Amino acid sequence: MIEHQHQWWNLFSGVPVGFQVLFWVVFVITLSSFISIVALVSAAGRQRRRRKRSQGIPESEFLWVFVVPALNEEVTIADSVARLGAAEATNAVILVVDDGSDDATPSILAALDEPRLRVLRRELPNARKGKAQGLNDAYRYVRERLLAEPAFSPFTSDRVIMVIVDADGRLAPHAPRAVAWHFADPTMGGVQCLVRIYNRQGYLTWAQDVEFGSFGFVYQAGRSAWGTANMGGNAQFNRLSALESIEIDGGPWRERLTEDQDLGVRLLQAGWRGGQENGCQVDQQGLNSLRKLYRQRTRWGQGAWQAVPLVGGVGRMRPGVRARIDAGYYLITPVLQLITGIDFVATIVLTAVWQIPLVPATITVALVFITLGFGPGLLTLLFRGRGFVHVLVSILQVIPYTAYTWLVFPTLARALFRQLSGRTGWAKTAREPLGPSS
Repeated sequence: MIEHQHQWWNLFSGVPVGFQVLFWVVFVITLSSFISIVALVSAAGRQRRRRKRSQGIPESEFLWVFVVPALNEEVTIADSVARLGAAEATNAVILVVDDGSDDATPSILAALDEPRLRVLRRELPNARKGKAQGLNDAYRYVRERLLAEPAFSPFTSDRVIMVIVDADGRLAPHAPRAVAWHFADPTMGGVQCLVRIYNRQGYLTWAQDVEFGSFGFVYQAGRSAWGTANMGGNAQFNRLSALESIEIDGGPWRERLTEDQDLGVRLLQAGWRGGQENGCQVDQQGLNSLRKLYRQRTRWGQGAWQAVPLVGGVGRMRPGVRARIDAGYYLITPVLQLITGIDFVATIVLTAVWQIPLVPATITVALVFITLGFGPGLLTLLFRGRGFVHVLVSILQVIPYTAYTWLVFPTLARALFRQLSGRTGWAKTAREPLGPSS
């Protein structure tokens, strides 16, 4: 017994002291991540049951303003507007923000026969200054012009829902009905719909679909039970009065590379609740090119680094201690992931340079590391569905999915380098040809 205890507390014996400290830090990070996921899975289960018991509220109680940011979106814009035109909403407006497009986007929009469609054209030199400025223009348009029209003037700002939909987004027609019950709570500031990838035939796009699904079914659903679900940009529903409460310099959105994350966190820190709705979804394009995926994830990673300072405002959030701890953990995730990445490099160095064997001394220790390494991915995969077949499929998928998560890991370091060097400009990623929903 004493020998086993000795082995347990000396997991990294024989390794230089500095490396031992690093390995123990990463062990604690991995263990805390596993515990966090277990807690979120439990909370997500409660959220599922709560959703089944929820009392509906008519979508007709609200004005739904679908905002579509568009810069050179000739490939997808007609499809996007057509799908939003089919939205099952009694009171709705489709507001396309044309951010100075110089392709066929303006002419395509002009030719569309959609009575709900409005086009807000931004011209150079004021155009193309970032997605946040375009969204803030839409915000001002809604407040100053749309709500001044007789047809919409009866709607107060607490009954106006701005819905951000990317130009490649395919929002489920019943989304307003599915989301409306969340806004029966007057403190609900925003709701995020489940995001799926419709061109998920290849490995990369399949992994992206699993990633988004896992995030929605586990992380977001669990946080929704606590009222701390965040916004994801595509199919993001925000109450206008909530946006008004965090307005800065003419609008609620700030110039950030992940302006949706920034806005969602600030809404929570202003006292609003955030929800996740998995009863409807938005399908969007995935990236089949590893180069394009690296560019996208580097931009997202840089946005995550920009959000780290928001951890100082976690104490202002309404939810309890557990939810605040999770919110803080979420915001410092880039730091924790970077440390884990350094640990991976250190492991390779130890093996290659010092030739130190890193095989666990006992089966028990090996099982611990396997559980911590693959357990989080397996839990998120399992929670995406039900049934024996799904369990078997999840077990088979956990290794290729875990490999994908490590494949995109280097983008975090590149994102930090760009942030520290002050490089925040990004070129738009070109759309791929449209394909059918999977």
